[in-house]
Amino acid sequence: MTTKKIPDIIIGRLPLYLRALARMEAEGAIVTSSKALGDWVGISAAQIRKDISQFGEFGKQGTGYNIKFLSEKLKEILKIDRVWDVAIVGMGDIGRGLSHYEGFLERGFRATLAFDNNPEVIGSTIRNLTVQDISEMVSTISKKEIKVAIIAVPADNAQEVAEKLVKAGIKSILNYATIIINVPEDVRVQYIDPAAHLQWMTYYL
Repeated sequence: MTTKKIPDIIIGRLPLYLRALARMEAEGAIVTSSKALGDWVGISAAQIRKDISQFGEFGKQGTGYNIKFLSEKLKEILKIDRVWDVAIVGMGDIGRGLSHYEGFLERGFRATLAFDNNPEVIGSTIRNLTVQDISEMVSTISKKEIKVAIIAVPADNAQEVAEKLVKAGIKSILNYATIIINVPEDVRVQYIDPAAHLQWMTYYL
């Protein structure tokens, strides 16, 4: 597998390909062409071939891609050929919803820890997670060597939480708070803002 710098936009498309391949495999397909895969995800066949070729030659001209093989390779590339433990910070509506989401495990992630600062929530069990006091977050995450976290706290608290997560050794953060957080360069942040996506879509109405 290549170690060259891959454009971030390409990395962002790989989970889409992986999801489509899983659907194809569930329907009994064994091989797929770049065109068929493109029809599933709404991306041109040429772009899919270009994206996948950044990591090696996983298909053959005229025969296409073996779905199982390509899926395994994409999981290796995305480092989800293992299960990553995840800490959720903030157990309001979003945090609770995420703790109940069953799609994490089948896609390489497992909610393992939950934190909040609300005394009425601390100590309660949400699905299989016991909510811990946020004051215990740094030591607990460090001890368990967790590298992935989700921030689901109000915007006013997000930066402080992010700094504590970095101190705990977190390297990847999924941020639901509607604020840009500042973290060191070696920490990756992805933002989820449903309202922003709605505003993007209404441009086309």
